[in-house]
Amino acid sequence: MRIEVPAALTASHVKYDGEAGRAWSAGLPALAERYLEEWELRLDGEPGHGVVSLVLPVIRADGTRAALKLQPVTDENATEAMGLRAWDGDASVRLLDSDPDTGTLLLERLHADRPLSALPDDIEALKILTELLARLVAHPAPEGMRRLGDIAQAMLDDVDEALTKLPREQDRRWLRWCADAVAELVLEPGDRLLHWDLHYDNVLAADREPWLAIDPKPLAGDPGFDLCPALWNRWDDVVATGDVTRAVLRRFDLMVDGLGLDPRRAARWTLGRVLQNALWDVEDGERELDEIGLAVAEAVRVRS
Repeated sequence: MRIEVPAALTASHVKYDGEAGRAWSAGLPALAERYLEEWELRLDGEPGHGVVSLVLPVIRADGTRAALKLQPVTDENATEAMGLRAWDGDASVRLLDSDPDTGTLLLERLHADRPLSALPDDIEALKILTELLARLVAHPAPEGMRRLGDIAQAMLDDVDEALTKLPREQDRRWLRWCADAVAELVLEPGDRLLHWDLHYDNVLAADREPWLAIDPKPLAGDPGFDLCPALWNRWDDVVATGDVTRAVLRRFDLMVDGLGLDPRRAARWTLGRVLQNALWDVEDGERELDEIGLAVAEAVRVRS
């Protein structure tokens, strides 16, 4: 079976990395063939992809169904194998093999066509996600994992420059509030193993358990920093309630209770996550803060 790179994946790499991204995407078939041979795998269906990764359904020599994940090594995913190894399948997809030099992973096969986002009831989905997150953050971060304290300090170091690029006073005010929240916690960053991107499309149905988390960007830190993706994903469900603030707080309180967190610390780390996204947006050229991020910040600030 000939390996074809989906056009959408190539377009994504070109968007973020230009011609270097196009070249990396063009090299994917050869990279896949290398690991099919080295790890004694055979293809078992059509490829899937995320924003940066190509995922091939494969079968191992012993007949085990698996997924071969090919991705360029970045700061975000460099610790993915380390995190998956530490969880060892506890609430997460299981790592079967890896090559740190290329970022290639061999993973337990899950049901990519059945994400948690497909559940009609967003609160039911959130309860499932929260139960998984509680198990994930119960694990201490292994030695060598990147640390939230370093990331938080880097965020604070970028605030002054970002403020000069925001013409609206309300945006500058929110950025300062979020930065103040982070500044109070930066010396107490936590030591749990965080997923960093646990939203409803990063939870898939599985055979070993009903649901398992995928695609982590692991780091060591406070679990409060892991709440935001579940707060601002499925945003249409929040808006449909007719009361955005109340709906966000319902999600926030459900997660805080399920994880046994201090609401004040969790709210401040959530403001930190809003700050992180805002800084990324400003770096990308945005001159106004994202409305959804601001709505989340406005809601949780009452808990901080």
